[in-house]
Amino acid sequence: MEAAQVVNSNGNADGDYQYEIISWFDSVSKNAAMVQTETLGQILHLNYGVEYLKKWFGDMKIQDMDACALESLYASLVPLASHADFEPFIQRIADGDTAPILTQQTITTLSLSSGTTEGRQKLLPFTRHSSQTTLQIYRLAAAYRSRVYPIREGGRILEFIYSSKRLKTKGGLTAGTATTHYYASEEFNIKQEKTKSFTCSPQEVIFGGDYKQSTYCHLLLGLLFWDEVELIASTFAYSIVQAFASFEEQWEEICSDIKDGTLSSRITLPRMRKAVLDIISPNPCLASQIEAICRDSKASNWYGIVPRLWPNAKYVYSIMTGSMQPYLKKLRHYAVSLPLVSADYGSTEGWIGVNLDPCLPPEDVTFAVIPTFSYFEFIPLYKKKQDLTSSTVGYIEDEPVPLSQVKLGQEYELVLTTFTGLYRYRLGDVVEVAGFHNGTPKLNFIFRRELILTVNIDKNTENDLQLAVERGSEVLSKYGGELVDFTSHAEVMHQPGHYMIYWEIKGEVEEKVLGECCGIMDASFVDHGYVVSRRTNSIGPLELCIVETGTFNKVLDYFIGNGAALGQFKTPRCTNNHILLRILNLCTIKRFHSTAYN
Repeated sequence: MEAAQVVNSNGNADGDYQYEIISWFDSVSKNAAMVQTETLGQILHLNYGVEYLKKWFGDMKIQDMDACALESLYASLVPLASHADFEPFIQRIADGDTAPILTQQTITTLSLSSGTTEGRQKLLPFTRHSSQTTLQIYRLAAAYRSRVYPIREGGRILEFIYSSKRLKTKGGLTAGTATTHYYASEEFNIKQEKTKSFTCSPQEVIFGGDYKQSTYCHLLLGLLFWDEVELIASTFAYSIVQAFASFEEQWEEICSDIKDGTLSSRITLPRMRKAVLDIISPNPCLASQIEAICRDSKASNWYGIVPRLWPNAKYVYSIMTGSMQPYLKKLRHYAVSLPLVSADYGSTEGWIGVNLDPCLPPEDVTFAVIPTFSYFEFIPLYKKKQDLTSSTVGYIEDEPVPLSQVKLGQEYELVLTTFTGLYRYRLGDVVEVAGFHNGTPKLNFIFRRELILTVNIDKNTENDLQLAVERGSEVLSKYGGELVDFTSHAEVMHQPGHYMIYWEIKGEVEEKVLGECCGIMDASFVDHGYVVSRRTNSIGPLELCIVETGTFNKVLDYFIGNGAALGQFKTPRCTNNHILLRILNLCTIKRFHSTAYN
């Protein structure tokens, strides 16, 4: 049997390349401990003499040190650090300081995190290494996917990808999201040119700057190339769900454009209009086929619309873990039997692991750490027993261990040392070692460690909130309702403080059902501090706020207006942002208070 023809991050490369890159990963993963020691040595030798490292190493001549001795010395001298520790150094770089502060490499670009996890955007160094590792992980993941889902050479990808605004810092550096930098990089063009597999949309659509216009054009062009589309992809699952929610409203207009070879007046950006009009031409037959599918699908609430419109698509590909899990239900509604394949594990700080088992459902996926990308350490975490005094999530921390010493089933917080100038950087992600690929661990992402809901002694994470919302929304579904999106807020201005959870829902649901959902969520928070506080009324009843249709689009618009990109957007699951809360409260149309502890 011939080797499958594979292409790119989202498709095929030739059989020889597939074998080559998988063999490379097998080699580095078998020797992961040695590779990690060498990787740390490379990072430290590359950045020897930078200001940050001189703080800890002084004038030590590390170039002549044995790699293992250097690894031990590094862990003993350089402290664990958070983003706050690096912020003053990064700000100096942004302001134009060209001295070797964090890295010997010239930094001309800074990445902006989405700002939706911690409430504000973070600046992080971005170098050529960042783009190179992105290309490498895309190719490696594609090789493994092609074993399960072979893609035709020359096929197209319907990618819902978006750039964000790129700004200039005080020192003249370009700042934007990491995805924006990648789409503008040589590596993105290399990926497409070498693999002969192209996204449906030209650069003018990706870099249009208006996500609503870009989404319309992505859908239009994806339908024009309907028989060539081999898969549907985006950075995050949210973007795909958002795109098809738009399609439900715009399909007739899109069909009209396909029929007449025109472009809707909603597309006002000149470069985008020209680029799309250069591609399209009248196709009344195709428009009629799409119209018939859409009219039929509308009657069934758009169930299975994706494989009906793109019958040659093999799978849907996106990040579907963590905060993206709430969108899986809607994504499965659109995709039906079309497999959902979870993309790889990374952050703005750097890539971490690759999905080697694309046939697994997103809920079960693990990520094999790539030992050449960064130097990884793992802080062992042990859950405390009913400790009501600590202000952090209830974990006891042990000393960090290297990748080679992690244990199956143990939970850890990830620590990165990167080629881009981050040293022993606490990522804040809690992971569990779910297995091993040769000598490298396979990680199950658990949650972000930040404490997001707390009034006094209660400690609830994003994962706790997500479980509570899932249980409450199960009742909603039984009565014909659908949860569109949600967020939360710990209200402490009035005593006793209490949790507020904001839901946008679709469908008509009786108020008594919503009241039941509210009580179920309240009872689903099992943190001991929360339960005790609710019983003693030192935390008040949970409040469920139903917001009007379109509220979370307003939330999205707020973040986009402040520099986020749709492709990198994650709805904040908890917020103290006063502007966001103002939007949510102005749009609240019904309020319910839990009776779970009455």
